Amino acid sequence: MEFSDVTHTCTLSVRCDTILDNMDWLDPEKVELVPEDGVIFPTTTVTFYEGESVFNVLQREMRKAGIHMEFEDTPMYNSAYIEGINNLYEFDCGELSGWMYKVNGWFPNYGCSRYQLKEGDVIEWVYTCDLGVDVGGFYSTGE
Repeated sequence: MEFSDVTHTCTLSVRCDTILDNMDWLDPEKVELVPEDGVIFPTTTVTFYEGESVFNVLQREMRKAGIHMEFEDTPMYNSAYIEGINNLYEFDCGELSGWMYKVNGWFPNYGCSRYQLKEGDVIEWVYTCDLGVDVGGFYSTGE
């Protein structure tokens, strides 16, 4: 995929606050990876190029910040699936746990590689311990 050289800005944050409320579910070997305030990457204004996705921005900014990130390409959904950020992975805090993203307060029902960013978008990556219910995600609305 080609991107334009036209740049825009958006904000990005990565948080795992929900783990703090569910430490008894957390894999004991992962306790030291959870920041005291739940913030892995504070809300930061970042630059992106026309045509880039939520995934492109997350990957670049995590690399720049030296924060470990692991993903898998999922051809069925034509998108990257985020398995772990900061060495916190899906299922580390219960069988319904993992990473979700929202843009401008909305949880898209498609992969992060398919969400094309617009100027001023607010990207939030949040760790859920309960399939999104604890972060106001898709499944909590009954849709």
